[in-house]
Amino acid sequence: QVQLVESGGGLVQAGGSLRLSCVASGRTLGSYAMGWFRQAPGKEREFVAGISRGGSSIYYADSVKGRFTISRDNAKNTVALQMNSLKPEDTAVYYCAADGGDFYIWSRTYRDLRTYDSWGQGTQVTVSS
Repeated sequence: QVQLVESGGGLVQAGGSLRLSCVASGRTLGSYAMGWFRQAPGKEREFVAGISRGGSSIYYADSVKGRFTISRDNAKNTVALQMNSLKPEDTAVYYCAADGGDFYIWSRTYRDLRTYDSWGQGTQVTVSS
């Protein structure tokens, strides 16, 4: 399995920006489709964004579309989530996740937590109003 470590979280005012990074070790990141998820207090973990192994397929939750951008640099074993125009409702712990399975399946199940077999420990994002 690949090991994932997130960073870049913090406290920001509404309207501000943050850039989250997820660094992989143990395996080549290019072998994995990647996803970002978040979990707010008292709520279930939810899909935020996903990117295929080569970066050609990208998906976003409707709640972040137009504000967040997912990207990857396989040479650096890194996936990033650029978050702009942040809102208080974006406050959550953000997790990156990796799926080493078939692209065809991932492209239809990327929103499902069960699709992913490796997870990072999460990074806290707090947006104040």
